[in-house]
Amino acid sequence: MANASSVARPAVLSDLIPASRVRDIALVLGGAALTGLAAQLSFPMPGSPVPVSGQTFAVVLVGAALGMNRAVLSMALYILLGVAGVPWFAGGASGFGGATFGYVIGFIAAAALVGKLAERGGDRTVARTVGTMVLGNLTIYAFGLPVLMAVTGLGLGAALAVGVIPFLAGDALKIAVAAGLLPAAWKLSRR
Repeated sequence: MANASSVARPAVLSDLIPASRVRDIALVLGGAALTGLAAQLSFPMPGSPVPVSGQTFAVVLVGAALGMNRAVLSMALYILLGVAGVPWFAGGASGFGGATFGYVIGFIAAAALVGKLAERGGDRTVARTVGTMVLGNLTIYAFGLPVLMAVTGLGLGAALAVGVIPFLAGDALKIAVAAGLLPAAWKLSRR
């Protein structure tokens, strides 16, 4: 479960913590909990079944900080517990299905991609972090949009209008925050 803990240079920020199974379990649990907590920062978007929430920001941060394997396990745990009834999806929802469930499933793929890119240095500079976070967000949309279309019966244009376009400004803000936080954390870690 550990990510490159045997190499001298840490692959991701969480590798700065001494390696152990307890660390990895705590990081996986913490990543799921952070995503559930961020999901509670949720506001309805008028005319859209998709709310504005902090989930996507948590997903990409967990991916970058934990690396691919631990981030995927965190998102899988988040989804499994939410489906089992823990009310920690956006707005306190739980269960399986619905118009927004494709976005939630996309969290696993986004965490994997962002985690892998971070392991390769995709979070060490502002420019790389922006690229990594953009790809992570696009991955979430790639999973969310088809499910939104299937559940609501919307065509592509209408689904883009209610499930993507209204969220782009917020995504840009989240990406800017991540692009400031992650490279700064790497600089601090070298002190």
